[in-house]
Amino acid sequence: MKFIPSQLAYFLISTGAKRNVKLLYKFFIILFLLITLYSTLFHFIMEYEGRKFSWLSGLYWTFVTMTTLGFGDITFTSDLGKVFSVVVLLSGVIFLLVMLPFTFIRFFYAPWLEAKEKARAPRELAAGTGGHVILTNTDPISLSLVEKLTQYDYGYAIVVPDLQRVLELHDMNYKVVLGDLDDPNTYRNLRIGSAALVVVNNNDMINTNITFTIRSLSKDVLIVTTADAEDSLDILKLAGASYVFHFAKMLGSALARRSLGSNLKANVIGRFGELLIAEASAMRTPLEGHTLRETRLREKTGVTVVGMWERGKFEIPLPDSRVSPTSVLVLAGSEEHLGNYDRIVGASYAFTSPVLILGGGRVGRAAAEALRERGIACRIVENDKELAEKNENYILGSAADINTLNRAGIREAPSVFITTHDDDINIYLTIYCRRLRPDIQIISRATLDRNISKLHAAGADIVMSYASLAVNTIVNILKPDEVLMLTEGLNVFRVHLPATLIGKSLQETGLRERTGCSVVAIHSGGTMNISPNPYVPLKKDSELILIGTADSEKKLLQEFSLNR
Repeated sequence: MKFIPSQLAYFLISTGAKRNVKLLYKFFIILFLLITLYSTLFHFIMEYEGRKFSWLSGLYWTFVTMTTLGFGDITFTSDLGKVFSVVVLLSGVIFLLVMLPFTFIRFFYAPWLEAKEKARAPRELAAGTGGHVILTNTDPISLSLVEKLTQYDYGYAIVVPDLQRVLELHDMNYKVVLGDLDDPNTYRNLRIGSAALVVVNNNDMINTNITFTIRSLSKDVLIVTTADAEDSLDILKLAGASYVFHFAKMLGSALARRSLGSNLKANVIGRFGELLIAEASAMRTPLEGHTLRETRLREKTGVTVVGMWERGKFEIPLPDSRVSPTSVLVLAGSEEHLGNYDRIVGASYAFTSPVLILGGGRVGRAAAEALRERGIACRIVENDKELAEKNENYILGSAADINTLNRAGIREAPSVFITTHDDDINIYLTIYCRRLRPDIQIISRATLDRNISKLHAAGADIVMSYASLAVNTIVNILKPDEVLMLTEGLNVFRVHLPATLIGKSLQETGLRERTGCSVVAIHSGGTMNISPNPYVPLKKDSELILIGTADSEKKLLQEFSLNR
Protein backbone atom coordinates (compact mmCIF):
# COMPACT_ATOMS: atom_id res chain seq x y z
CA MET A 1 0.00 0.00 0.00
CA LYS A 2 2.83 2.42 0.74
CA PHE A 3 3.84 2.35 -2.95
CA ILE A 4 0.39 3.34 -4.32
CA PRO A 5 0.77 7.17 -4.00
CA SER A 6 4.14 7.13 -5.76
CA GLN A 7 2.76 4.85 -8.50
CA LEU A 8 -0.23 7.12 -9.10
CA ALA A 9 2.10 10.10 -9.15
CA TYR A 10 4.13 8.33 -11.81
CA PHE A 11 1.13 8.22 -14.18
CA LEU A 12 0.14 11.82 -13.40
CA ILE A 13 3.62 13.39 -13.60
CA SER A 14 5.81 11.28 -15.88
CA THR A 15 5.73 12.52 -19.48
CA GLY A 16 6.22 9.02 -20.87
CA ALA A 17 3.52 7.58 -18.64
CA LYS A 18 1.03 10.30 -19.62
CA ARG A 19 1.75 9.59 -23.28
CA ASN A 20 1.13 5.88 -22.71
CA VAL A 21 -2.17 6.59 -20.96
CA LYS A 22 -3.29 8.74 -23.92
CA LEU A 23 -2.48 5.94 -26.36
CA LEU A 24 -4.41 3.47 -24.23
CA TYR A 25 -7.33 5.91 -24.10
CA LYS A 26 -7.34 6.22 -27.89
CA PHE A 27 -7.32 2.44 -28.29
CA PHE A 28 -10.40 2.07 -26.08
CA ILE A 29 -12.21 4.80 -28.06
CA ILE A 30 -11.51 2.93 -31.33
CA LEU A 31 -12.65 -0.32 -29.74
CA PHE A 32 -15.85 1.34 -28.47
CA LEU A 33 -16.65 2.78 -31.90
CA LEU A 34 -16.04 -0.61 -33.52
CA ILE A 35 -18.37 -2.39 -31.10
CA THR A 36 -21.04 0.29 -31.65
CA LEU A 37 -20.72 -0.12 -35.44
CA TYR A 38 -21.03 -3.91 -35.25
CA SER A 39 -24.04 -3.71 -32.92
CA THR A 40 -25.78 -1.32 -35.33
CA LEU A 41 -25.02 -3.42 -38.42
CA PHE A 42 -26.32 -6.46 -36.52
CA HIS A 43 -29.82 -4.93 -36.46
CA PHE A 44 -29.81 -4.00 -40.17
CA ILE A 45 -28.74 -7.50 -41.25
CA MET A 46 -31.28 -9.14 -38.91
CA GLU A 47 -34.04 -6.95 -40.39
CA TYR A 48 -32.78 -8.03 -43.85
CA GLU A 49 -33.36 -11.63 -42.75
CA GLY A 50 -36.81 -10.70 -41.36
CA ARG A 51 -35.95 -10.92 -37.67
CA LYS A 52 -35.89 -8.34 -34.90
CA PHE A 53 -33.75 -8.20 -31.75
CA SER A 54 -33.29 -5.63 -29.02
CA TRP A 55 -30.31 -3.30 -28.92
CA LEU A 56 -29.05 -5.17 -25.86
CA SER A 57 -29.17 -8.43 -27.83
CA GLY A 58 -27.09 -6.80 -30.60
CA LEU A 59 -24.46 -5.70 -28.09
CA TYR A 60 -24.53 -9.17 -26.52
CA TRP A 61 -24.02 -10.90 -29.91
CA THR A 62 -21.13 -8.54 -30.79
CA PHE A 63 -19.25 -9.26 -27.54
CA VAL A 64 -19.85 -13.03 -27.79
CA THR A 65 -18.62 -13.15 -31.38
CA MET A 66 -15.61 -10.82 -30.95
CA THR A 67 -14.40 -12.79 -27.92
CA THR A 68 -14.82 -16.07 -29.90
CA LEU A 69 -17.09 -17.54 -27.22
CA GLY A 70 -19.72 -18.38 -29.87
CA PHE A 71 -22.67 -19.57 -27.72
CA GLY A 72 -24.72 -20.13 -30.92
CA ASP A 73 -28.04 -18.89 -29.46
CA ILE A 74 -28.17 -16.03 -32.02
CA THR A 75 -26.92 -16.77 -35.55
CA PHE A 76 -27.35 -15.44 -39.07
CA THR A 77 -28.88 -17.58 -41.83
CA SER A 78 -28.04 -15.49 -44.89
CA ASP A 79 -24.67 -15.42 -46.65
CA LEU A 80 -24.36 -11.72 -45.88
CA GLY A 81 -24.87 -12.41 -42.18
CA LYS A 82 -22.33 -15.23 -42.21
CA VAL A 83 -19.73 -13.03 -43.92
CA PHE A 84 -20.45 -10.29 -41.36
CA SER A 85 -20.01 -12.83 -38.54
CA VAL A 86 -16.59 -13.83 -39.89
CA VAL A 87 -15.51 -10.17 -40.12
CA VAL A 88 -16.65 -9.51 -36.54
CA LEU A 89 -14.92 -12.66 -35.29
CA LEU A 90 -11.59 -11.87 -37.00
CA SER A 91 -11.58 -8.26 -35.84
CA GLY A 92 -12.38 -9.49 -32.34
CA VAL A 93 -9.38 -11.83 -32.43
CA ILE A 94 -7.15 -8.95 -33.53
CA PHE A 95 -8.50 -6.26 -31.21
CA LEU A 96 -9.55 -8.18 -28.09
CA LEU A 97 -7.29 -11.24 -28.01
CA VAL A 98 -4.11 -9.74 -29.47
CA MET A 99 -4.02 -5.94 -29.37
CA LEU A 100 -5.89 -5.40 -26.09
CA PRO A 101 -3.58 -7.57 -23.92
CA PHE A 102 -0.50 -6.18 -25.67
CA THR A 103 -1.71 -2.59 -25.35
CA PHE A 104 -2.66 -3.04 -21.72
CA ILE A 105 0.65 -4.64 -20.82
CA ARG A 106 2.78 -2.27 -22.92
CA PHE A 107 1.13 1.01 -21.98
CA PHE A 108 -0.28 0.35 -18.53
CA TYR A 109 0.85 -2.78 -16.71
CA ALA A 110 4.58 -2.57 -17.61
CA PRO A 111 4.79 1.15 -16.67
CA TRP A 112 2.91 0.35 -13.46
CA LEU A 113 5.44 -2.37 -12.60
CA GLU A 114 8.30 -0.01 -13.45
CA ALA A 115 6.81 2.64 -11.19
CA LYS A 116 6.46 0.07 -8.44
CA GLU A 117 10.08 -1.04 -8.82
CA LYS A 118 11.33 2.55 -8.89
CA ALA A 119 9.40 3.27 -5.72
CA ARG A 120 11.19 0.32 -4.08
CA ALA A 121 14.66 1.55 -5.05
CA PRO A 122 16.28 3.75 -2.34
CA ARG A 123 17.03 7.30 -3.53
CA GLU A 124 18.62 8.87 -0.46
CA LEU A 125 20.16 8.16 2.91
CA ALA A 126 18.37 8.96 6.12
CA ALA A 127 18.77 12.45 7.52
CA GLY A 128 21.55 12.56 10.10
CA THR A 129 23.67 9.91 8.38
CA GLY A 130 27.36 10.64 8.84
CA GLY A 131 30.84 9.11 8.87
CA HIS A 132 29.91 6.81 5.99
CA VAL A 133 31.77 5.79 2.85
CA ILE A 134 30.27 6.40 -0.60
CA LEU A 135 31.13 3.99 -3.43
CA THR A 136 30.53 4.74 -7.10
CA ASN A 137 31.00 1.28 -8.63
CA THR A 138 30.05 -2.35 -8.06
CA ASP A 139 33.30 -3.93 -9.30
CA PRO A 140 35.30 -6.51 -7.27
CA ILE A 141 37.19 -3.72 -5.48
CA SER A 142 33.97 -2.07 -4.26
CA LEU A 143 32.31 -5.31 -3.15
CA SER A 144 35.47 -6.43 -1.32
CA LEU A 145 35.66 -3.01 0.34
CA VAL A 146 32.06 -3.38 1.52
CA GLU A 147 33.08 -6.54 3.42
CA LYS A 148 35.90 -4.68 5.18
CA LEU A 149 33.70 -1.69 5.99
CA THR A 150 31.11 -4.03 7.48
CA GLN A 151 33.84 -5.74 9.52
CA TYR A 152 34.94 -2.38 10.98
CA ASP A 153 31.38 -1.12 11.51
CA TYR A 154 31.58 1.66 8.92
CA GLY A 155 28.42 2.77 7.20
CA TYR A 156 28.48 2.83 3.42
CA ALA A 157 26.29 3.42 0.38
CA ILE A 158 26.80 2.39 -3.23
CA VAL A 159 25.41 4.79 -5.83
CA VAL A 160 24.19 2.97 -8.96
CA PRO A 161 22.55 4.61 -11.99
CA ASP A 162 20.84 1.46 -13.29
CA LEU A 163 17.48 0.58 -11.70
CA GLN A 164 17.71 -3.18 -12.22
CA ARG A 165 21.21 -3.31 -10.76
CA VAL A 166 20.03 -1.28 -7.76
CA LEU A 167 17.16 -3.69 -7.11
CA GLU A 168 19.44 -6.69 -7.55
CA LEU A 169 21.93 -5.36 -4.98
CA HIS A 170 19.13 -4.20 -2.70
CA ASP A 171 17.70 -7.73 -2.65
CA MET A 172 21.20 -8.97 -1.72
CA ASN A 173 21.12 -6.65 1.33
CA TYR A 174 23.67 -4.16 0.00
CA LYS A 175 23.06 -0.52 0.90
CA VAL A 176 22.47 1.07 -2.49
CA VAL A 177 21.05 4.35 -3.73
CA LEU A 178 19.66 5.00 -7.21
CA GLY A 179 21.15 8.07 -8.87
CA ASP A 180 23.20 9.40 -11.77
CA LEU A 181 26.91 9.51 -11.07
CA ASP A 182 27.35 13.05 -12.41
CA ASP A 183 24.25 14.58 -10.77
CA PRO A 184 24.93 16.87 -7.79
CA ASN A 185 21.51 15.97 -6.32
CA THR A 186 22.64 12.34 -6.09
CA TYR A 187 25.43 13.28 -3.70
CA ARG A 188 23.22 15.65 -1.75
CA ASN A 189 20.89 12.69 -1.21
CA LEU A 190 23.93 10.67 -0.11
CA ARG A 191 24.69 13.29 2.58
CA ILE A 192 28.05 14.13 1.03
CA GLY A 193 28.61 16.90 3.58
CA SER A 194 28.90 14.41 6.44
CA ALA A 195 30.56 11.50 4.57
CA ALA A 196 33.97 10.24 5.69
CA LEU A 197 35.24 9.11 2.29
CA VAL A 198 34.19 8.74 -1.35
CA VAL A 199 35.71 5.99 -3.50
CA VAL A 200 35.62 6.85 -7.21
CA ASN A 201 36.84 3.90 -9.27
CA ASN A 202 35.38 4.02 -12.77
CA ASN A 203 37.25 4.97 -15.95
CA ASP A 204 39.40 8.11 -15.94
CA MET A 205 36.88 10.34 -17.74
CA ILE A 206 33.97 9.39 -15.48
CA ASN A 207 36.22 9.64 -12.41
CA THR A 208 37.16 13.20 -13.33
CA ASN A 209 33.51 14.21 -13.78
CA ILE A 210 32.42 12.61 -10.51
CA THR A 211 35.33 14.06 -8.56
CA PHE A 212 34.74 17.56 -9.91
CA THR A 213 31.02 17.28 -9.10
CA ILE A 214 31.64 16.11 -5.52
CA ARG A 215 34.32 18.70 -4.85
CA SER A 216 31.92 21.47 -5.88
CA LEU A 217 29.57 20.28 -3.13
CA SER A 218 32.09 19.57 -0.35
CA LYS A 219 35.56 21.01 0.12
CA ASP A 220 36.49 18.71 3.00
CA VAL A 221 35.35 15.17 2.16
CA LEU A 222 38.18 12.76 1.30
CA ILE A 223 38.00 11.54 -2.30
CA VAL A 224 39.99 8.46 -3.33
CA THR A 225 40.14 7.85 -7.09
CA THR A 226 41.77 5.29 -9.34
CA ALA A 227 43.63 6.07 -12.55
CA ASP A 228 44.06 3.79 -15.55
CA ALA A 229 46.60 6.02 -17.31
CA GLU A 230 49.50 7.83 -15.69
CA ASP A 231 48.54 10.99 -17.59
CA SER A 232 45.30 11.05 -15.58
CA LEU A 233 47.03 11.32 -12.20
CA ASP A 234 47.54 15.08 -12.38
CA ILE A 235 44.14 15.72 -13.99
CA LEU A 236 42.30 13.88 -11.22
CA LYS A 237 44.28 15.84 -8.63
CA LEU A 238 43.27 19.08 -10.34
CA ALA A 239 39.65 17.93 -10.34
CA GLY A 240 39.79 17.72 -6.53
CA ALA A 241 40.82 14.18 -5.63
CA SER A 242 42.50 13.79 -2.23
CA TYR A 243 44.32 10.60 -3.26
CA VAL A 244 44.86 9.17 -6.74
CA PHE A 245 46.13 5.59 -7.08
CA HIS A 246 47.39 3.72 -10.11
CA PHE A 247 46.59 0.28 -8.69
CA ALA A 248 47.86 -1.63 -11.73
CA LYS A 249 51.28 -0.03 -11.29
CA MET A 250 51.16 -0.54 -7.53
CA LEU A 251 50.38 -4.23 -8.02
CA GLY A 252 53.22 -4.62 -10.51
CA SER A 253 55.64 -2.95 -8.07
CA ALA A 254 54.41 -5.12 -5.20
CA LEU A 255 54.95 -8.25 -7.28
CA ALA A 256 58.46 -7.10 -8.19
CA ARG A 257 59.40 -6.48 -4.56
CA ARG A 258 58.60 -10.10 -3.76
CA SER A 259 60.84 -11.53 -6.47
CA LEU A 260 63.96 -13.46 -5.55
CA GLY A 261 65.73 -11.42 -8.24
CA SER A 262 69.29 -10.52 -7.42
CA ASN A 263 69.18 -11.18 -3.68
CA LEU A 264 67.06 -12.57 -0.90
CA LYS A 265 66.59 -9.44 1.17
CA ALA A 266 63.51 -8.71 3.27
CA ASN A 267 60.78 -6.81 1.45
CA VAL A 268 59.08 -4.13 3.55
CA ILE A 269 55.30 -4.41 3.08
CA GLY A 270 54.09 -2.03 5.79
CA ARG A 271 55.09 0.62 8.29
CA PHE A 272 53.37 1.27 11.62
CA GLY A 273 55.21 4.22 13.11
CA GLU A 274 58.75 3.03 13.82
CA LEU A 275 57.69 -0.58 13.37
CA LEU A 276 58.42 -2.17 9.99
CA ILE A 277 56.72 -5.31 8.70
CA ALA A 278 58.53 -7.25 5.99
CA GLU A 279 58.26 -10.47 4.04
CA ALA A 280 61.21 -12.66 3.15
CA SER A 281 61.22 -15.81 1.04
CA ALA A 282 63.09 -18.70 2.59
CA MET A 283 63.80 -20.34 -0.75
CA ARG A 284 67.55 -20.91 -1.26
CA THR A 285 68.53 -19.22 2.01
CA PRO A 286 70.49 -20.72 4.94
CA LEU A 287 67.17 -20.81 6.84
CA GLU A 288 65.74 -23.51 4.59
CA GLY A 289 65.20 -26.81 6.41
CA HIS A 290 65.87 -25.44 9.91
CA THR A 291 63.51 -24.71 12.77
CA LEU A 292 63.11 -21.12 13.95
CA ARG A 293 64.86 -22.04 17.19
CA GLU A 294 67.84 -23.31 15.21
CA THR A 295 68.07 -20.19 13.03
CA ARG A 296 68.45 -17.89 16.11
CA LEU A 297 67.19 -14.99 13.98
CA ARG A 298 66.10 -12.89 16.94
CA GLU A 299 69.49 -13.19 18.61
CA LYS A 300 71.46 -12.51 15.43
CA THR A 301 69.39 -9.76 13.83
CA GLY A 302 66.81 -8.48 16.33
CA VAL A 303 63.89 -9.25 14.01
CA THR A 304 60.92 -11.26 15.22
CA VAL A 305 59.31 -13.86 12.98
CA VAL A 306 55.65 -13.10 13.64
CA GLY A 307 54.16 -15.27 10.93
CA MET A 308 54.79 -17.70 8.12
CA TRP A 309 52.99 -18.05 4.80
CA GLU A 310 52.82 -21.57 3.43
CA ARG A 311 51.22 -21.47 -0.03
CA GLY A 312 48.65 -18.89 1.02
CA LYS A 313 48.01 -20.24 4.52
CA PHE A 314 49.12 -17.93 7.33
CA GLU A 315 50.51 -19.65 10.41
CA ILE A 316 51.63 -18.29 13.77
CA PRO A 317 55.16 -19.70 14.12
CA LEU A 318 56.42 -21.66 17.09
CA PRO A 319 60.08 -22.17 18.05
CA ASP A 320 59.96 -25.64 16.52
CA SER A 321 58.26 -24.54 13.29
CA ARG A 322 60.40 -25.72 10.37
CA VAL A 323 61.22 -23.37 7.50
CA SER A 324 60.50 -25.01 4.14
CA PRO A 325 61.55 -23.89 0.63
CA THR A 326 58.04 -22.54 0.07
CA SER A 327 57.91 -20.60 3.35
CA VAL A 328 57.57 -16.84 3.30
CA LEU A 329 58.55 -15.33 6.65
CA VAL A 330 56.71 -12.31 8.04
CA LEU A 331 59.24 -10.25 9.97
CA ALA A 332 58.75 -7.40 12.43
CA GLY A 333 61.46 -5.02 13.55
CA SER A 334 63.11 -1.66 13.11
CA GLU A 335 65.13 -0.51 10.11
CA GLU A 336 68.27 -1.59 11.96
CA HIS A 337 66.87 -5.05 12.61
CA LEU A 338 65.87 -5.59 8.97
CA GLY A 339 69.26 -4.26 7.86
CA ASN A 340 70.89 -6.93 10.03
CA TYR A 341 68.69 -9.58 8.42
CA ASP A 342 69.65 -8.44 4.92
CA ARG A 343 73.36 -8.59 5.71
CA ILE A 344 73.26 -12.01 7.32
CA VAL A 345 70.61 -13.80 5.25
CA GLY A 346 69.61 -11.69 2.25
CA ALA A 347 73.02 -11.34 0.65
CA SER A 348 73.87 -15.01 0.83
CA TYR A 349 72.69 -15.94 -2.65
CA ALA A 350 72.95 -14.09 -5.95
CA PHE A 351 70.90 -14.70 -9.11
CA THR A 352 72.17 -13.86 -12.58
CA SER A 353 69.36 -15.07 -14.86
CA PRO A 354 66.51 -12.72 -15.80
CA VAL A 355 63.15 -12.89 -14.08
CA LEU A 356 60.37 -14.10 -16.38
CA ILE A 357 57.08 -12.17 -16.72
CA LEU A 358 54.12 -13.79 -18.46
CA GLY A 359 51.86 -11.06 -19.81
CA GLY A 360 52.80 -7.60 -21.04
CA GLY A 361 49.72 -5.75 -19.81
CA ARG A 362 49.68 -2.85 -17.37
CA VAL A 363 50.60 -5.01 -14.37
CA GLY A 364 53.32 -6.88 -16.26
CA ARG A 365 54.88 -3.66 -17.58
CA ALA A 366 54.75 -2.10 -14.12
CA ALA A 367 56.48 -5.16 -12.65
CA ALA A 368 59.18 -4.98 -15.32
CA GLU A 369 59.77 -1.29 -14.64
CA ALA A 370 60.06 -1.93 -10.89
CA LEU A 371 62.55 -4.75 -11.50
CA ARG A 372 64.67 -2.55 -13.74
CA GLU A 373 64.75 0.14 -11.03
CA ARG A 374 66.17 -2.50 -8.68
CA GLY A 375 68.75 -3.52 -11.28
CA ILE A 376 67.11 -6.88 -11.98
CA ALA A 377 66.96 -8.11 -15.57
CA CYS A 378 63.66 -9.47 -16.84
CA ARG A 379 62.00 -10.85 -19.95
CA ILE A 380 58.33 -10.48 -20.85
CA VAL A 381 56.43 -13.09 -22.82
CA GLU A 382 53.76 -11.36 -24.94
CA ASN A 383 51.66 -12.56 -27.88
CA ASP A 384 50.98 -9.04 -29.18
CA LYS A 385 53.35 -8.73 -32.15
CA GLU A 386 53.29 -4.93 -32.33
CA LEU A 387 54.06 -4.58 -28.62
CA ALA A 388 56.80 -7.21 -28.69
CA GLU A 389 58.59 -5.68 -31.68
CA LYS A 390 58.95 -2.32 -29.91
CA ASN A 391 60.80 -3.74 -26.89
CA GLU A 392 63.99 -5.76 -26.98
CA ASN A 393 63.31 -7.60 -23.70
CA TYR A 394 59.97 -8.96 -25.03
CA ILE A 395 59.67 -12.53 -26.27
CA LEU A 396 56.92 -12.90 -28.88
CA GLY A 397 54.75 -15.98 -28.44
CA SER A 398 52.25 -17.79 -26.26
CA ALA A 399 53.08 -18.35 -22.59
CA ALA A 400 51.53 -21.81 -22.93
CA ASP A 401 54.07 -22.81 -25.61
CA ILE A 402 57.09 -24.71 -24.31
CA ASN A 403 59.36 -23.39 -27.08
CA THR A 404 58.44 -19.78 -26.24
CA LEU A 405 59.12 -20.37 -22.55
CA ASN A 406 62.46 -22.00 -23.31
CA ARG A 407 63.48 -19.00 -25.46
CA ALA A 408 62.44 -16.73 -22.59
CA GLY A 409 64.65 -18.65 -20.13
CA ILE A 410 62.18 -20.63 -18.02
CA ARG A 411 64.88 -23.20 -17.23
CA GLU A 412 67.21 -20.67 -15.56
CA ALA A 413 64.90 -17.92 -14.26
CA PRO A 414 64.78 -17.56 -10.44
CA SER A 415 61.19 -16.28 -10.52
CA VAL A 416 58.25 -16.18 -12.89
CA PHE A 417 55.45 -13.60 -12.67
CA ILE A 418 52.01 -14.50 -14.01
CA THR A 419 50.23 -11.21 -14.53
CA THR A 420 47.27 -11.60 -16.89
CA HIS A 421 43.91 -10.14 -15.81
CA ASP A 422 42.16 -13.49 -16.36
CA ASP A 423 42.32 -15.76 -13.29
CA ASP A 424 41.53 -18.86 -15.36
CA ILE A 425 44.59 -18.24 -17.52
CA ASN A 426 46.70 -17.53 -14.43
CA ILE A 427 45.71 -20.85 -12.85
CA TYR A 428 46.46 -22.65 -16.12
CA LEU A 429 49.91 -21.06 -16.43
CA THR A 430 50.72 -21.64 -12.76
CA ILE A 431 50.12 -25.36 -13.09
CA TYR A 432 52.17 -25.44 -16.30
CA CYS A 433 55.16 -23.53 -14.88
CA ARG A 434 55.17 -25.58 -11.69
CA ARG A 435 55.31 -28.75 -13.78
CA LEU A 436 58.19 -27.39 -15.88
CA ARG A 437 60.16 -26.01 -12.92
CA PRO A 438 59.34 -27.49 -9.50
CA ASP A 439 62.04 -25.28 -7.89
CA ILE A 440 61.12 -21.91 -9.43
CA GLN A 441 59.47 -19.13 -7.43
CA ILE A 442 56.01 -18.48 -8.91
CA ILE A 443 54.36 -15.14 -8.14
CA SER A 444 50.85 -14.74 -9.52
CA ARG A 445 48.24 -12.04 -9.72
CA ALA A 446 44.61 -12.71 -8.77
CA THR A 447 41.80 -10.47 -9.95
CA LEU A 448 39.18 -12.00 -7.63
CA ASP A 449 39.90 -12.85 -4.00
CA ARG A 450 38.09 -16.18 -4.28
CA ASN A 451 40.79 -17.45 -6.65
CA ILE A 452 43.72 -16.80 -4.30
CA SER A 453 43.50 -20.23 -2.67
CA LYS A 454 43.14 -21.90 -6.08
CA LEU A 455 46.33 -20.26 -7.34
CA HIS A 456 48.21 -21.38 -4.25
CA ALA A 457 46.87 -24.91 -4.70
CA ALA A 458 47.97 -24.79 -8.34
CA GLY A 459 51.56 -24.14 -7.21
CA ALA A 460 52.00 -20.39 -6.76
CA ASP A 461 54.34 -19.40 -3.92
CA ILE A 462 52.98 -15.86 -3.60
CA VAL A 463 49.62 -14.57 -4.82
CA MET A 464 48.63 -10.92 -4.76
CA SER A 465 45.06 -9.84 -5.30
CA TYR A 466 44.28 -6.67 -7.27
CA ALA A 467 41.11 -6.17 -5.23
CA SER A 468 42.84 -6.77 -1.88
CA LEU A 469 45.64 -4.33 -2.71
CA ALA A 470 43.12 -1.61 -3.49
CA VAL A 471 40.93 -2.37 -0.46
CA ASN A 472 43.90 -2.43 1.91
CA THR A 473 45.12 0.92 0.60
CA ILE A 474 41.71 2.53 1.05
CA VAL A 475 41.13 1.12 4.53
CA ASN A 476 44.57 2.32 5.63
CA ILE A 477 43.53 5.84 4.61
CA LEU A 478 40.22 5.50 6.42
CA LYS A 479 41.77 4.23 9.67
CA PRO A 480 45.24 5.81 9.93
CA ASP A 481 47.34 4.72 12.91
CA GLU A 482 44.62 2.26 13.95
CA VAL A 483 45.01 -0.61 11.55
CA LEU A 484 47.52 -1.44 8.82
CA MET A 485 46.23 -3.97 6.31
CA LEU A 486 49.14 -5.77 4.70
CA THR A 487 48.62 -8.68 2.34
CA GLU A 488 45.51 -10.78 1.84
CA GLY A 489 43.83 -11.08 5.25
CA LEU A 490 46.86 -10.02 7.33
CA ASN A 491 46.54 -6.93 9.53
CA VAL A 492 48.61 -4.95 12.01
CA PHE A 493 46.44 -3.22 14.59
CA ARG A 494 46.61 -1.64 18.03
CA VAL A 495 44.50 -2.23 21.14
CA HIS A 496 44.63 -0.85 24.67
CA LEU A 497 46.00 -3.35 27.15
CA PRO A 498 43.06 -5.23 28.71
CA ALA A 499 42.78 -4.76 32.47
CA THR A 500 43.04 -8.52 33.02
CA LEU A 501 46.55 -8.57 31.49
CA ILE A 502 48.11 -5.74 33.54
CA GLY A 503 51.18 -6.99 35.37
CA LYS A 504 51.48 -10.16 33.34
CA SER A 505 54.27 -10.89 30.88
CA LEU A 506 53.51 -11.70 27.23
CA GLN A 507 54.48 -15.29 27.87
CA GLU A 508 51.97 -15.51 30.74
CA THR A 509 49.11 -13.99 28.73
CA GLY A 510 49.18 -16.75 26.11
CA LEU A 511 47.80 -14.29 23.55
CA ARG A 512 49.33 -16.12 20.61
CA GLU A 513 47.87 -19.47 21.61
CA ARG A 514 44.47 -18.08 22.64
CA THR A 515 43.80 -15.77 19.71
CA GLY A 516 46.32 -16.43 16.94
CA CYS A 517 47.65 -12.85 17.18
CA SER A 518 51.29 -11.98 17.88
CA VAL A 519 52.45 -8.90 19.79
CA VAL A 520 55.08 -7.18 17.66
CA ALA A 521 55.52 -3.98 19.70
CA ILE A 522 54.31 -2.23 22.83
CA HIS A 523 53.63 1.50 22.97
CA SER A 524 54.06 2.84 26.49
CA GLY A 525 55.09 6.18 27.95
CA GLY A 526 55.47 7.76 24.51
CA THR A 527 57.97 5.18 23.26
CA MET A 528 57.62 2.20 20.95
CA ASN A 529 59.25 -1.00 22.19
CA ILE A 530 59.77 -3.13 19.06
CA SER A 531 60.16 -6.89 19.54
CA PRO A 532 59.48 -6.65 23.31
CA ASN A 533 60.94 -9.02 25.84
CA PRO A 534 58.28 -11.71 26.45
CA TYR A 535 59.20 -11.96 30.14
CA VAL A 536 58.74 -8.28 31.13
CA PRO A 537 55.44 -7.48 32.94
CA LEU A 538 52.98 -5.31 30.98
CA LYS A 539 52.31 -1.84 32.36
CA LYS A 540 48.99 -0.09 32.78
CA ASP A 541 47.92 2.29 29.94
CA SER A 542 50.10 0.45 27.44
CA GLU A 543 49.02 -0.17 23.85
CA LEU A 544 49.70 -3.50 22.20
CA ILE A 545 50.64 -3.57 18.51
CA LEU A 546 49.59 -6.94 17.15
CA ILE A 547 49.65 -8.80 13.87
CA GLY A 548 47.20 -11.45 12.77
CA THR A 549 44.57 -12.43 10.26
CA ALA A 550 41.15 -10.79 10.19
CA ASP A 551 39.70 -13.83 11.98
CA SER A 552 42.41 -13.71 14.65
CA GLU A 553 41.76 -10.02 15.24
CA LYS A 554 38.05 -10.67 15.62
CA LYS A 555 38.75 -13.52 18.06
CA LEU A 556 41.00 -11.28 20.19
CA LEU A 557 38.41 -8.49 20.35
CA GLN A 558 35.75 -10.99 21.43
CA GLU A 559 38.03 -12.73 23.91
CA PHE A 560 38.69 -9.51 25.84
CA SER A 561 35.43 -7.66 24.98
CA LEU A 562 37.31 -4.89 23.21
CA ASN A 563 35.97 -2.39 20.68
CA ARG A 564 37.65 -1.15 17.49
